[in-house]
Amino acid sequence: MTFSITGRCNRTGMFGVAITTSSIAVGARCPWVRAGVGAVATQNVTMPSIGNDVLDQIARGADAETALAAVMATEKHPDFRQVAVVSHKGCAIFSGQSTLGRHAEAVGDDCIAAGNLLAEERLPSVMVDRFQSTPDLHLAERLLGALESGLTEGGGEEGPVHSACLLVADKTPWPLVDLRVDWDDAPVTRLRMLWTEYEPQMMDYVTRALDPSAAPSYGVPGDE
Repeated sequence: MTFSITGRCNRTGMFGVAITTSSIAVGARCPWVRAGVGAVATQNVTMPSIGNDVLDQIARGADAETALAAVMATEKHPDFRQVAVVSHKGCAIFSGQSTLGRHAEAVGDDCIAAGNLLAEERLPSVMVDRFQSTPDLHLAERLLGALESGLTEGGGEEGPVHSACLLVADKTPWPLVDLRVDWDDAPVTRLRMLWTEYEPQMMDYVTRALDPSAAPSYGVPGDE
């Protein structure tokens, strides 16, 4: 049903998640990021609030394992949850006993890949290997590349995926990257197209928010 990679860039301190699934609008429920704090992928039978709850714990000083354990201890249906956490204080993963189908996880340096209803159990390891092989690239590119490798080299899911999301936090309270494909026959391919279009403009939107007078032209009719 779902596979994801959650990661941190050691060079820049960015956090992010790339995720795809067979259902609609995965970006609305599963990936969570917070600048300077961490990133969470909450998936399988999803409880969206787990993401913010874990990030709140980390923001208060907990490491990833402690934060995840505290949140799952109060979760009403933990057996159905699969949660990956990457923070500035380590990584943590939880896969409940009712995680769907063939499921697996892999932990690397500053990253965790996890999935359920997978065609092959090696998929998370393939994603981690890809992520770790590209340390000099932008975090969004590393995450997306890992997601693509899971689909093409790791076997993907047992069925087709239909939505995908790329979410990255840098220094601002809002995400630096928040690209979503909500329903498509090839959502990861479409996500790649969105990233290719967005990357050259990405920092312009930060400038427009923080210093509008220094912002580049908007490139719309009437803009001078």
